[in-house]
Amino acid sequence: MLLALALALAGDTFDGRVQAAKALEEGAAGKAWQSSLWDRIGDPATDALKDCIASNAPADKRAFTLVADVDATGRSSGVEVRPATPVARCFAGQFATWTLPAPPKAPAPYPVEIDVTMDR
Repeated sequence: MLLALALALAGDTFDGRVQAAKALEEGAAGKAWQSSLWDRIGDPATDALKDCIASNAPADKRAFTLVADVDATGRSSGVEVRPATPVARCFAGQFATWTLPAPPKAPAPYPVEIDVTMDR
């Protein structure tokens, strides 16, 4: 019940979507999905980040947060990053093309957030 209220209050803002995704990550279903997510995208995410850094040299290596909505088939939409540096936008573009594991059934679409940090 509290989670439903938190998701309803989060709204459609970037920060609200991040908060909703973080709240879901704390539950058993969210933790299990996060594990399968990283099993699938861990290496591609590392490769994408390296490519984005190389293609935007000298790269702005500030940390960024990505948020997206994932549908039942694992396709993402509403992919946003903040701050929207060239590296972050590049990474978001690649992320948007990946098929992710099917998320838990509720909420639909399922929000996901990823905090990305880089060595400077």
